[in-house]
Amino acid sequence: MNAIWISFIMVGLGLMLFNNVDIAFSSILTGSEKAVSLAIKLWAIYAVWLGILKIVEDTGLNNKISKLLNPLINKLFGKTEPEIKNEIAINLTSNLLGMGNACTPSAINAINGMHKGSDKATAGMLMLMILNTSSLELLPTTVIGLRVAAGSVAPNSIIFPTLIATTVSTVSGVLMCKLCEKLKTIKLKPLKHSRVKKWLVLT
Repeated sequence: MNAIWISFIMVGLGLMLFNNVDIAFSSILTGSEKAVSLAIKLWAIYAVWLGILKIVEDTGLNNKISKLLNPLINKLFGKTEPEIKNEIAINLTSNLLGMGNACTPSAINAINGMHKGSDKATAGMLMLMILNTSSLELLPTTVIGLRVAAGSVAPNSIIFPTLIATTVSTVSGVLMCKLCEKLKTIKLKPLKHSRVKKWLVLT
């Protein structure tokens, strides 16, 4: 992967030097300015969400959310410790509200809790990764906030398309994860020696 990125950089620098250098440097400066502006906007949005999540944790609301989502968590992750369930519940709720990277701390805590010292990921860890990747969102608040900051005329117009896309991706990811988990537990019955010998004779 490092070689791929280095090749991209080298090719980009080569094209920049052999073409219009003024336009290239102007684009770099403009892009850097936009990147810093976007980072500041995201910083403000995530500061708000992380503050809200901290209030939820301090008030014990995460325990109530965990109890509410307990049947779903047990279905997807199996029986886990209460602390891990709380982190998963906060993570799922954050994703549903479209908090973006503000979901990361709870996901890391849940993964660390499910890690049993093995060098292989457990089924629960994989399921949590899939849920965070597909990210089912009822209300994509972070994206709406960015659209508002960018001056969008209708920032809320993405709610319904986002709900459809994330629902399809989440359902597909969960089904595939459960299917792979089932296939992993299936053990093929060994063929008897006589059957193998008969098959070899026939072939």
